[in-house]
Amino acid sequence: MYPVDLHMHTIASTHAYSTVHDYISEAVKKDLKLIAITDHGPEMVDAPHAFHFTNMRILPRWVNGVGILRGIEANIRPDGMTDCTEKMRASLDVIIAGFHKQVFAPATLVAHTDALLSVISSGHVHIISHPGNPEYPIDIKSVVAAAKQYNVALEVNNASFIHSRKGSLSNCLKIIETVRDEGGLLSLGTDSHSAFSLGDFTECQRLIARTEFPQDRILNVTARRVLNFLQSRGMAEIKEFSQL
Repeated sequence: MYPVDLHMHTIASTHAYSTVHDYISEAVKKDLKLIAITDHGPEMVDAPHAFHFTNMRILPRWVNGVGILRGIEANIRPDGMTDCTEKMRASLDVIIAGFHKQVFAPATLVAHTDALLSVISSGHVHIISHPGNPEYPIDIKSVVAAAKQYNVALEVNNASFIHSRKGSLSNCLKIIETVRDEGGLLSLGTDSHSAFSLGDFTECQRLIARTEFPQDRILNVTARRVLNFLQSRGMAEIKEFSQL
């Protein structure tokens, strides 16, 4: 149903198990049109060096009919910034940012909310990953309002309902319902750490159906919608993707 997956990790993040080639092969099998390679930012304990991100320009735009976006899942820091530098951003198409305890130990609702609001308003991030993580309670209404104001998508993370961040369901439902009612965009991500789960949004789809969330405010519905969103946020047009 969704031909775009915007969140996955390769063996460059050493707790993941697939290569770029593996993901492309799986994307071809599943008829995905666009994928984003988004390894963990360099302050994660086993993340790739910053060179990994500045060098992503060597990746081709098309392989076997699959478009490739160059990305990162940056780490949100307690100071309300991320570990994605200006130099890294210049080489990337899509910047996701999320809480990870190796960089920002769980604190208070106020601390989490303040950090998220700072990241959202910075203009440097396109998508907030797994905002429903129960270890990081947030003021959902404030975060949704800021995300709408600054045109930042909030992620529904399929892995959060399978083997990571257990207990996310209630928070994710509240986030989806608030975005539905107050406005803004959702992004669906598998958060794949192996290619086997690429493009599998089964759990996300259940929540989208349960909340009757409008498809016209989900980025993953078409590759062109994703590209238009990124261009609206300042990404240069990628001429190789003009046919999408």
